Amino acid sequence: MFPLAVLAALAVVAVAFPFQTLWRQQVALNQASGEIAQISRQSAALTQRAKAVSTETAAIALAREDYQLVQPGQSLIQVLPGNGAGYVAQNSTDPGAQPLVNIGQGLVPTTSAASPAAGVHGFFARFVRTLEFWR
Repeated sequence: MFPLAVLAALAVVAVAFPFQTLWRQQVALNQASGEIAQISRQSAALTQRAKAVSTETAAIALAREDYQLVQPGQSLIQVLPGNGAGYVAQNSTDPGAQPLVNIGQGLVPTTSAASPAAGVHGFFARFVRTLEFWR
């Protein structure tokens, strides 16, 4: 009985080690074949792009669009995108027209019934609101 158990244990060990090795190798092969397929797709895309820019006209268009290159004697002018028609940025207006900031409470409302300059606009209203800030 004892020799049979030892023989069975040796058979299990002898069979288990090669299967684990084979399993790890198969996983590595699957990962490698996936990477090869991805590189093949990238290579095909690059080959197609190289064929597309093989003409002189396409190469000039690519140089202008992707690399902002110009021909000798030309100048490159870039127009920056705007924020939309009629849009005025908050920091481009008169800073005196912006609400006052109280560090403890956030923005202080400037159009209240208690404010003496609620209906008045211009320099005087800004001056009064500035004085109210220091109360």
